[in-house]
Amino acid sequence: MLKPELQNYKTPKHIKDYPIGPSYDAGHLVSINAGWRTFKPVGTLDACTGCFQCYLLCPDGAISKTSDNKIQFDYDFCKGCGVCAHECRFEAIEMIKEESTN
Repeated sequence: MLKPELQNYKTPKHIKDYPIGPSYDAGHLVSINAGWRTFKPVGTLDACTGCFQCYLLCPDGAISKTSDNKIQFDYDFCKGCGVCAHECRFEAIEMIKEESTN
């Protein structure tokens, strides 16, 4: 699965340098996360069975599969919505306060 990449915004120097139509090609991010996440998911890999419901239902595509059929979170994309934790029937994902891990 291809994910957007973080890219630096370059202010055009002249009016002719501004794009006509969309400002960016698909896959362009100007900031990591939205900056408003208060909770983030943390997985208990021992409890993860590899059903990948969280992977399928994540609205931001912030969950990926590892080589050992477990999950990993990409916190650059995660908005902290909690869908993954809510849908995990094995309770392998817990939402924790963002400040408590810093």
